[in-house]
Amino acid sequence: MGFLPCSNMPCHSHDQDSDQSRSRNLGSNSSSFNSSLSTQESLHSIPSLTPSTPQVEHPLPGYHCSLATLKGHSYMFSLALAQKHLYSGSSDGKICVWSRDLSSSALKNPSPDTVGEGCSAVKSILILGDKLFSAHQDHKIRVWKIDQITPHQKYKCIATLPTVNDRCRRLFSAKNYVQVRRHKISTWVHHVDTISALALSRDGSLLYSVSWDQTFKVWKTSNFDCLESVWNAHDDAINAIVLSNDAHVYTGSADKKIKVWKKNEGEKKHSLVATLEKHKSAVNALALTNDGSILYSGAAGGGSIIAWEKRGSDGCHMEAAGALKGHNKAILCLTIVSDLLCSGSADKTVRIWRRGIGTNHSCLAVFEGHKGPVKCLAAAIDNNHSRDSTTDSGTSYSVFSGSLDSDVKIWQIWVPSI
Repeated sequence: MGFLPCSNMPCHSHDQDSDQSRSRNLGSNSSSFNSSLSTQESLHSIPSLTPSTPQVEHPLPGYHCSLATLKGHSYMFSLALAQKHLYSGSSDGKICVWSRDLSSSALKNPSPDTVGEGCSAVKSILILGDKLFSAHQDHKIRVWKIDQITPHQKYKCIATLPTVNDRCRRLFSAKNYVQVRRHKISTWVHHVDTISALALSRDGSLLYSVSWDQTFKVWKTSNFDCLESVWNAHDDAINAIVLSNDAHVYTGSADKKIKVWKKNEGEKKHSLVATLEKHKSAVNALALTNDGSILYSGAAGGGSIIAWEKRGSDGCHMEAAGALKGHNKAILCLTIVSDLLCSGSADKTVRIWRRGIGTNHSCLAVFEGHKGPVKCLAAAIDNNHSRDSTTDSGTSYSVFSGSLDSDVKIWQIWVPSI
């Protein structure tokens, strides 16, 4: 991989004439912008949360720009941030890391380091302390030991889930076997298809995995034992999972449904508490606000994102508040940082959304430049570039987008305070 500064794509401030730039400015709700929005027929019954006419309350003294492009060698499937480092997982099974430092000295030595290699595509990455969890297309989860002193050195794979001990304990009892295909059985601790996504519990003690085998499983992060498998959780492949702080589990599937699960006190297994059905195509991505009040879901058809609002205090009842319309192809990934929602699409763009008054959302920026579908996203507050003065205050964010064009692009957006 290589690290290319995007010197030919300067930052755009609001007082410059940059409407023809490759990335649209903050607050760009022009009529031409809205006229290009398309929706899928199945979502016509859901109100739009994006304005259909220009609504500019006041000029925004903000900007956004593309900072650099990390040149890859294989399709990018997953991204994760940990302290000063960015991790990526790709279709060739490699896990790479490089510094998030975008100073001139870092640009002179741009090459990231390969810290882990598997035999199949890396579909998801999570960091927990000195451990890196990676989910793979070969149906396995691998655990890597991060060397905190030399984080760019090769990592040791300390476990492959399910572990040998976990598998051996299940071998000799018939109750531990489930039928996975017409003429094939397996112990319940095994995933038998691609593991598509991972999630951690709030305290980091539990790891959740979802798979195209229609199950989700729960693992202990201390000894890597499999504690639970919810078999036939969906009628088709499960593509996404998010967890709320109150222990609700949301899973999105190719069966067009989002399911809500909860393990009540005293129970050993998760129970289905709600099913959300508005999408008419496969659900590809989920994102949940920090307080758990809004769930965003993106699907394969039409390019719309549905916002679900929590009704009541139990967290089980989510109602479709409306749709965020802007992308014109499938939504492939979603992530939330602070009060911003970032979405990546098969239309090769990244959009940045912010909730305004009531349930309305505005599209603050559109990042263009990828040559393939945007498959993964990561974002964080950029404390090195935040502004704070008596006349001008806001927050700077770094957004990382990985694409099937094999590149990772680094963007910066500055958002004024509301």
